This record gives sequence, structure tokens and C-alpha cells, in this order.
Amino acid sequence: MMRKLYAIFLLISSWAWAQHSDTYSVEASYLRGNILPHKDDMFHLIEGHPQGFMLSYVAQTHGAKEWHRAFNFPDYGYYFLYQDFKSQPLGEGYALGAFYNFYFLKRHLQLRILQGVALVTNPYDKVNNSKNKSFGTPVLDNTNFGITYDNQTLLKPIGFHAGMLFTHYSNGRFKSPNSGINTYMLNVGLNYNLEDKKTIVNDTTRVSNIFSEPIRYNLVFRTGINESPIIRSGQRPFYHLAFYADKRLNRKSALQLGAELFVTNSFKEYIKYYSVAYPDKHIDPNTDFKRVGVFVGHELFVNQLSLEAQLGYYVYQPFKKDVAIYDRIGVKYYMSDKWFSSFTIKTHMFLAEAIEFGIGVRL
Repeated sequence: MMRKLYAIFLLISSWAWAQHSDTYSVEASYLRGNILPHKDDMFHLIEGHPQGFMLSYVAQTHGAKEWHRAFNFPDYGYYFLYQDFKSQPLGEGYALGAFYNFYFLKRHLQLRILQGVALVTNPYDKVNNSKNKSFGTPVLDNTNFGITYDNQTLLKPIGFHAGMLFTHYSNGRFKSPNSGINTYMLNVGLNYNLEDKKTIVNDTTRVSNIFSEPIRYNLVFRTGINESPIIRSGQRPFYHLAFYADKRLNRKSALQLGAELFVTNSFKEYIKYYSVAYPDKHIDPNTDFKRVGVFVGHELFVNQLSLEAQLGYYVYQPFKKDVAIYDRIGVKYYMSDKWFSSFTIKTHMFLAEAIEFGIGVRL
């Protein structure tokens, strides 16, 4: 799993740094907040207020590429995140990854999207750490979102920022247990501009406001390995096949509508276990484990990279242990106008089911 996650990270980061920016800066932030318990059996893990710090190396765009101008001159770069969960069962986390910063309100409101790989010090162990039902493996996916007030030249060349950061750690049920951990934290810090910042001139004549494209049809195959919620029940491969149509609304956005088939072998084993463990439920061990869902989605096109979010509903779900609503977030990398690869996380609300590695075609 670590090799796969690392490969995805390299794909994203190498693409990002292939772009040419004009100026650079470094940032340091202090973080302190709370764990957000999304299950009743997680409250025993909360022993204090998580805290940590984040270091970032930031490339500030100034319009050398069309997508710089289209997205109001965003930033991109690398981050290192250290987090002490202030909980003996959870321990500490160290994450590396890549990010984008998007700006609003005259560039004083910043939306940051971060994706990386984390290493935690206290994963679940049956003998030594049985309380930690959040981390089944030491290597996890790390996804973060931040909303921040930002003034990058408050005391030239030093700037200031303050806001909130939401962090998520999960292995996508690659191995159980995997409740994951979500935290929300105050984010306060400083940045230092390594070069004099250039005045941004939004030359709208160089960005086309007219974008027309017919409805496109997509076929995507996603796969990976996961485990049922039963610890040590065994990891099994899964196969998710989706077909959907998308319609570009403008340069940045497309809406999606489609259907997909889920063939999740760990789910098949879970049905057999459940039928024996809970005879009062009268579950047939041969209940069909396959599921069919319909979904709507949104894709944000940046450059060769896009961000994808989908919300779905199972129209065929013979074994109804999970809620009927599911969601998916992730990234897509377009290798050409037609072919793309993807890295996505499928969840039921806050509970991850699978980390998916996909290949698809857009016709």
C-alpha cells in the first residue's frame, strides 16, 4: 500500500513542480484543536487537544500558464505536517504531501486543499494497543482542507495567516480496524517571501470566457484491496466499474451523472460472517454481495490534474448493513485528452470503505 500511495504522491507533485512559477515563499504554522468523533465508540480516544505544526514550501503563480489566470493565480507546493493527537492509543502522525491554495476576497481569503501520505506511531495492535480502532496500519492517507485569512506582505517580506484546518487520516479500510481520525484545528502562522512579490495583473483578455464542449462519456475501472470491518478477516481485491456522462459548464467545471457496479469480495466474506454471528437477523449467507449505485458528481479541471467529488445512492443493495448513500473524493490525472488515471477514496459518510486506483477513458 505504501508504494502505491507514494507513487500517487510522486505523480501529483512531479506534475505540480513541472510548472514554472515566478516567486517562492516558506510558511510555518502552529496547530491546536479537537478530535471530531464520528462514532460513539471513539470518545475513549479523546484525552486532550491535538496540536502540531505544518511547514510549507510555496510556489506563487503570476500568470505564466493559462490555468494560473483562470484560477486567480493560485499557489501550489509541498507540505510537512506533524500532529500530536494527545492520546496515548493514537500517538503521533507525520505527513508529507502536495497542495493548492486558491484565493478569494482580494486574495485575503485562502482555501487550501492538501493531499499526502502519513506515518503514525501507534497503529492498532491486538496485544499492545487494542484501544486504537482508528488506525489499522502505520501508513495512512492524509487529506486536509483549510480556510484562512492571509496577508502575505504584512511586514515585508513577512506575512501572517490565521484560520482553521480540517485533517483526516485513514487507510481506506485497506486493513481493519479503520475508523479513521478527523480533527479541526486553529491554524496560526507566518510566511517569509524568498523573493520580492510581483504585482498581479489580471489580464482577462488572455483567458477565454467562452467554453463549449459536447456531452462526454466516461468509462472507469477502479480496483484495490480492502478488508471487511472484522479484524483479521483477510484482505480481498475489489472491482468497481463505472459509466457516466459529463457536461462541461465552463473552463473549470463539469457535472457528472452515471451508474456503477461494485464487486467487493471482502463484502462477500462479511455477509457470511454476519449470518453466523447474528442468527437473529436471519441473513442468508448466500445473499448477493454485489451492489449497484447511481451518482451525481462534480469535476474541477485545473490543468492536467482535476479534483473530483461524487455522491451516490445504492439502487441495488441486497445486504443493507451500510447506509444507502455513499460518497467519493479524489484526483484525476489526464495522460491525454482521452485517457486518465485516478486516486479516490470511497466512504459512507465519515467511514472509509476503499482507496481506489483507477484507469479510465473519456470519449
